[in-house]
Amino acid sequence: MQPSPLRKVTRNRSAFPDDDSVYKIMYLAIGKASQKWTQPIRNWGLAINQFSIVFGDRVKL
Repeated sequence: MQPSPLRKVTRNRSAFPDDDSVYKIMYLAIGKASQKWTQPIRNWGLAINQFSIVFGDRVKL
């Protein structure tokens, strides 16, 4: 059983300089892991609507 891609990324680093660096490394890890996903994401419509509310114009559909 493989460890979660996010846990694998954060396990190797003991400290991050700031919150933005954690967000950036999580974003990159999710992007890399999403290339391996084969099943559709459940409730994606609801999730993308919530992302657009929270992140505004940074979300590209």
